[in-house]
Amino acid sequence: MENASDASQPEMFVKYEVKDAVAWIWLARPECGNAQNYRLLNQLDDCFRRAVEDDGVRAIVLGGQGKHFSAGHDLGTPAKDRHLPRERVHLWGDHLTREGAEAQYVLEQDAYLGLCRRWQEIPKPTIAMVQGACIAGGVMLAMVCDLIVASDDAYFQDPVVRMGVPGVEYSAHMFDLPPRIAREFIMLGLRMPAQRAYDFGLINRVVPRAELESQTASIAAELASHPTFGMALAKQAMNFVENIRGKRTSMDALFHMHHLAHAHNQLVTGNLVMSMGAKAMSAANKAAAGEAEKG
Repeated sequence: MENASDASQPEMFVKYEVKDAVAWIWLARPECGNAQNYRLLNQLDDCFRRAVEDDGVRAIVLGGQGKHFSAGHDLGTPAKDRHLPRERVHLWGDHLTREGAEAQYVLEQDAYLGLCRRWQEIPKPTIAMVQGACIAGGVMLAMVCDLIVASDDAYFQDPVVRMGVPGVEYSAHMFDLPPRIAREFIMLGLRMPAQRAYDFGLINRVVPRAELESQTASIAAELASHPTFGMALAKQAMNFVENIRGKRTSMDALFHMHHLAHAHNQLVTGNLVMSMGAKAMSAANKAAAGEAEKG
């Protein structure tokens, strides 16, 4: 398994390997639940580009090392890096030279919404392989993939209403879930077990934890066996249908509301997310999970 990009980088947060025409991309911060700082996201983009440009790769699997797929965006680990310069992949300005609400808006337009849309349009078939927690920003990464295979211990959650915002930046799950279930998922912010996510069509397979990688590999091999251009056109066709139904427009509206909420939080509390850091959010999630189990 190789590092994601140039060895001169001091810290590597993503791993990359190719096996039998399938690129396996691994989020590699297991010590913090694969929380996503901006360097991880840029390294992930490097890996996706590497897989696209390799004609020997015909399918892509995105997984997370350790207990969890991803606990979401980095809310406060020692490697949190919003204050650092970052390589921008779209033609938005540098957030470090902006002030007020503009700074966060241009950062997330590129790093969150922009990257997710870029990855969702990759012409090669992609599979998210999910175990354990898939929370907020983790849900975003899973949703950009064509298929989602989850272990029976996996759960999905978008609890950011506790931060005073109406959902994550790339909220494809709002579009994919039935309306009443989407309202429950967002408004209550509770964990959705893998089986329930499967029942509502949010994911494609639920498999035993011990078989997660082998069953994902089997599906990836099947995808890799199909003609590449036909697969690319099939993906484009599906994206076209979803956008005609309003997916892109609805997510644009949500993104703007998300940033209105950030600006409001800054004015009222002095903090983008109402001071809900990683520990506070984790405690709130666990308490809510406990109450749900009692109910």
